[in-house]
Amino acid sequence: MKNSNILRHTALLSLGLSLSSPLLAQEDPAPPQPEKSVFDGDYLTAGVGVAVGPSYEGSDDYTISPLPVVLGSFGGIDFQPRGPGIAFDVIPDQDGAKVDFIFGPVVRARFDRENSIKDPVVRSLGKLDFAVEVGPFAGIQVNRVLNPYDSLTAQVDVRWDVAGAHDGMVVYPSLTYFTPLSQGVVTSLSFSGEYVDDNYADYYFSISPAGSAASGLPTFTADSGWKNVSASVLTGVDLDGDVTNGGFSLIFLGSYSRMLGDPKRSPVTSIRGSADQFFGAIGVGYTF
Repeated sequence: MKNSNILRHTALLSLGLSLSSPLLAQEDPAPPQPEKSVFDGDYLTAGVGVAVGPSYEGSDDYTISPLPVVLGSFGGIDFQPRGPGIAFDVIPDQDGAKVDFIFGPVVRARFDRENSIKDPVVRSLGKLDFAVEVGPFAGIQVNRVLNPYDSLTAQVDVRWDVAGAHDGMVVYPSLTYFTPLSQGVVTSLSFSGEYVDDNYADYYFSISPAGSAASGLPTFTADSGWKNVSASVLTGVDLDGDVTNGGFSLIFLGSYSRMLGDPKRSPVTSIRGSADQFFGAIGVGYTF
């Protein structure tokens, strides 16, 4: 879900106020006072869901797993989920700004082929260590693009593994359009990709002579390049129809990813898996 969640909530707050503020029929009306919103100042959204996705990158076997979600704002610092990880935007948003800037640290864990490998041939290659990727992310968000409450966000992560697993680098650009559909329903459409260096590609997609002997797959050497491109749709539904007062909400996520380059050509994908990758999730969250 790779976008500025606090700015979404700001847009939703504006929408809620515009729909709920009374029109005062007076000759010299006083400006209406905005109602208190859960998103004024510090707030936290915590949730849990169920996700269905490939058992490893490039797999055509699917597994079910829990999906915890935490996002919010504290002291002007926004935090948002990043896969199994978190990103912190340390640049405070400006009320009413047409353009907002995004910058901060991001950390992401990667458990690919560390467990849940359903394919016995790929499992014979051996389990891989889990990676911890750390680095900066930066971006820009344009508000009020097509209506008073939408936004378009472009941002990029640059992360390096610090856990000694793939020891490589991942560059993750994304573009997200967000808009409310009503006071209680919001949706976003995102496009993203991942560029990986030689270390990452070799760790996850190369087949060594020893691996070939154990699995029967041909040897393969994977080099750097674009690993995949993805498109995703996220929809949130507030259960009482008003997102500005917090409480419970449902979240629906669906995405499609296409493997590219050597990750697509690797035997773990081309012989034992598929270049087409699908992901879906449903969850419930609570905001206070």
